[in-house]
Amino acid sequence: MTPANPISTLHSDQAPAALGPYSQAVACGGFLFSSGQLGLDPATNEFAGGGFAGQARQVFANLRAVLAAAGLDFSDVVKTTVFLTDLADFGVLNGIYAEAMGDHKPARSTIQVAALPKGGQVEIELVARLR
Repeated sequence: MTPANPISTLHSDQAPAALGPYSQAVACGGFLFSSGQLGLDPATNEFAGGGFAGQARQVFANLRAVLAAAGLDFSDVVKTTVFLTDLADFGVLNGIYAEAMGDHKPARSTIQVAALPKGGQVEIELVARLR
């Protein structure tokens, strides 16, 4: 029996490979669900330079690549979840977020966490509508 809503995985070589047994993104039921992206440079798998701001900008570059693999862009995003290791970075993140999203303002949650993989400072996951 074929499921009513098949699940397909997506991968972009322009974003870092998953750090574990999971996909960069999964499409199902008319939506794309991304795994969290860190500020890792896909060429080196090391964090982008420039401290928190550099990592945050790289997160958006990685998310842009994952969206593009599905033929989408930030205007298709309906929800993001931001994980910060320090809420003191909230204001800096908001500025970079606004640059990336432009006038588009999807729903968003921001959560402070004790730690992120590889010692990252910011991780973002998203949900986008499929076209």
